[in-house]
Amino acid sequence: MKNFNIDADRRKRLGFPEIIYGASKSIEVIIDILDHYKELGDPAFITKLQPDKMEHLLEHYPQAFGDPLSGVFSVKRPTEDLRQGEIGILSAGSADQFAVNEAFYTLEHLGHQATCYQDIGVAGLHRLLNKLDELKKFKVLIVIAGFEGALPTVVGGLLPQPIIAVPTSVGYGVAAGGNAALQTMLSSCANGITVVNIDNGYGAALAAARILNNHIQK
Repeated sequence: MKNFNIDADRRKRLGFPEIIYGASKSIEVIIDILDHYKELGDPAFITKLQPDKMEHLLEHYPQAFGDPLSGVFSVKRPTEDLRQGEIGILSAGSADQFAVNEAFYTLEHLGHQATCYQDIGVAGLHRLLNKLDELKKFKVLIVIAGFEGALPTVVGGLLPQPIIAVPTSVGYGVAAGGNAALQTMLSSCANGITVVNIDNGYGAALAAARILNNHIQK
């Protein structure tokens, strides 16, 4: 018995397809869902997939793509007609790579080729300042940081685009688990920053896509 109900009309209704949350689903349910998407002719995409499930799925779908660091799995990665130059992903340090990858591959699934700028955190502010002219060209910025989570506030005080902040669980002591970064971003004095949940690169990607899709429709 299949215990799922595919939202096949989401792309038509919202402008983007349903994306599968993999962490709490059994491998049997995931395979049923992926096969159902295959019947619909729509390439499925999964986030927060555990490594053991990913290994099993890659054996079952040998042409698929999986990123163990972020938990992203795609039956078929898009290779053509990606919109370029609209979204920049900034991250404070290489420890945030898992969230960067989740945002990057989610955007790719949604038809956007993002550009990543890593290791430009506030501990070495010159690294960000050296990129300002280049960063001004993007329509939306996703800014990812752990520890105290200060990078989105700094970026929000220097650049005018919509900024989507992602706090990560990177850190120790009071920073452990990402709550310090989340609270910093929520209490930012840089006007108009949007904040998603801890480690939610997927949510940031969807927010960026909504902004850009709405702009196109107008």
